[in-house]
Amino acid sequence: MKMHKKIPIGTVGLGLMGSSIATCILAAGHPVTSLIRDINKAPEARHRVQAYLEQLKTENIIHEAPADILERFTITDNVASLTGYEVVVESIIENIEEKRHVFKQLEAVLPATAVIGSNTSAIPVSVLQLELKHPERLLGIHWAEPAHITRFMEVICGNQSAVPYAEKIIALAEGWGKEPSLLKKDVRGFITNRLMYAMLREAFHLVEKGFATVEDIDRSLRNDLGYWITFAGPFRFMDLTGIPAYLTVMEELFPDLDNSKKTPAMLEQLVSSGAKGVSNAKGFYPYTKESAEKWEKLFIEFSYDIRKLAEKYPQNIGDL
Repeated sequence: MKMHKKIPIGTVGLGLMGSSIATCILAAGHPVTSLIRDINKAPEARHRVQAYLEQLKTENIIHEAPADILERFTITDNVASLTGYEVVVESIIENIEEKRHVFKQLEAVLPATAVIGSNTSAIPVSVLQLELKHPERLLGIHWAEPAHITRFMEVICGNQSAVPYAEKIIALAEGWGKEPSLLKKDVRGFITNRLMYAMLREAFHLVEKGFATVEDIDRSLRNDLGYWITFAGPFRFMDLTGIPAYLTVMEELFPDLDNSKKTPAMLEQLVSSGAKGVSNAKGFYPYTKESAEKWEKLFIEFSYDIRKLAEKYPQNIGDL
């Protein structure tokens, strides 16, 4: 069965996340042109995207042959290859000046109405807009890893963003298999990072003060929060479990929660010791090279399983 023709999408950057983003958009049927700095890295990036597509095929998420999909994939180091594109997604390092340099290159070849999306999780979109000719068309597009598997996406408007551009990305993202959220106002950390880091601060507090171990924290969250969070967000969960009790607990608990502005000493010590997690087999838990690789493999398997569960129970399922 032939797919309806879809608009070409540009991307910038083909590191791990950039390759995953390109895979996601390719899998949805779009031709993709990816701009990279070092064209010598193109074969490595293409191989990575091919491997991701083969995973999607194995999981029956795509039905096209990966080789056919790759025919729609172009890697270039020439920004002119993106001339006339309507949508470009940048995914390079989290560095303001590097991103601004890319945006200036893009503005030289894109139409004034083209949308530029920045995959950023920490830099405010309003800051990235400051030196653009057309700041209204720059948006934050926050993906979760692995981008080609997860249904998560946040689309963030900066102070100068025009909401219709965001609505265009929301519509496209739904076709990419996402269940996107829209932030009409810029806030540092967006939705999930603000909530996650509030949780992480309390988790470190409980460990550093001797209330629980790392293992205990993980076990509790896996079997409570992890039990329901794919089915319902926090507000739906309060609806499902009875709203008044939450007010009572908040009145007692909020004054006792950690509100430190300092980063956890435990985390600083780990980072200074060279710990990166499973990527170098050194983290909060002990790993061998083999066990670290096994955990990475299991995480990918779990990501596919949880995607299928999320698709079975979409956010509005009870309203259908």
